[in-house]
Amino acid sequence: MPKNKVYIFDTTLRDGEQVPGCKLNTKEKIEIALALEELGVDIIEAGFPISSPGDFKSVSEIGSVIKNAVICGLSRAVQKDIEVAAEALKTAKRPRIHTGIGTSDYHIKSKFNSTREDILQRAIQCVKWARNFTDDVEFYAEDAGRTDNEYLARVVEAVIAAGATTVNIPDTTGYCLPHQYGEKIAYLINNVPNVDKAVLSCHCHNDLGLATANSIAGAMNGARQIECTINGLGERAGNTSLEEVVMVIQQHQTLGFYTDIKTQQLNPLSRLVSDTMRMPVQPNKAIVGANAFSHSSGIHQDGFLKDAQTYEIINPEQVGADGSKIVLTARSGRSALAHRFHKLGFMFTRNDIDVLYEQFLKVADRKKEVEDEDLKVLANQYQAATV
Repeated sequence: MPKNKVYIFDTTLRDGEQVPGCKLNTKEKIEIALALEELGVDIIEAGFPISSPGDFKSVSEIGSVIKNAVICGLSRAVQKDIEVAAEALKTAKRPRIHTGIGTSDYHIKSKFNSTREDILQRAIQCVKWARNFTDDVEFYAEDAGRTDNEYLARVVEAVIAAGATTVNIPDTTGYCLPHQYGEKIAYLINNVPNVDKAVLSCHCHNDLGLATANSIAGAMNGARQIECTINGLGERAGNTSLEEVVMVIQQHQTLGFYTDIKTQQLNPLSRLVSDTMRMPVQPNKAIVGANAFSHSSGIHQDGFLKDAQTYEIINPEQVGADGSKIVLTARSGRSALAHRFHKLGFMFTRNDIDVLYEQFLKVADRKKEVEDEDLKVLANQYQAATV
């Protein structure tokens, strides 16, 4: 396993589909799964097989068409769950069973009415059950973000000894600060004797808007798998955004990490997921939002037109975006106006632009955005008046 590779585990089809209104049929799931494989995702979590006959069918059919990516099925720490997941994954060339249980005291006491020792034994047992069907077993310690580190280390050591090859350290409630989550991963790296026998994985939720930051902090402290979704879809406020972590890793070469993601496909896949799941992407969403490469402030526009890197750290072509946009509003300046007139074929002088700018502001104060048709009207009126 390359030390510096961060494996991308996509759970758009499982955690992402749990968003109200985002239910997919099998055909839609297969289309997205094929696109995820083309993107370069390492592991595709295709569903939760025991949850419904439809999910079982989807996991099975996805397994039959995916050639390279690992296909993962989720289960609880219940023998029947694991057996059903294994059955659904029979079609997969590279199957993985993802099983686990809550490890925080919140879960142990309130959810399971149990004890730490009992949960530890159940964790070991579910991994052993899963290993009866595949050598690729991932264990999740649900609510690890709020789990006592010493106890969490005991659980991680035990499940690795039982045969887990990946151990997921979820910040299930999105509670951790980046330094806290990073320190948790570092604690496990330093205090679990057999940690070198498994990959530690980050699965961070975005309840406080820190999912991407926490996942990167996890990788910086030794995790080598990040679990994420296209457009950051997921329960409540969503999961870690795939496009964000991939571009953080690409932009910050000093981290020393890489992924196998073909970044030029990020925007097209974002649109496919948004359209198929009927879930719009917020305009100011990083990397894939409609405004991610748009400039409307005059100061920003002037700097951008002189040198794009003044205000853009990513070339839109890198992520398959349509290109940078100069949006004309009442906040825009003369340089942006001249630029747009030039694109429309009008070669006005600086003095011309000074006069036109006053007319432009009158239109801009009436409209949220001044369009090309508005500019053509202004240009034609100006030329007619100066003949």
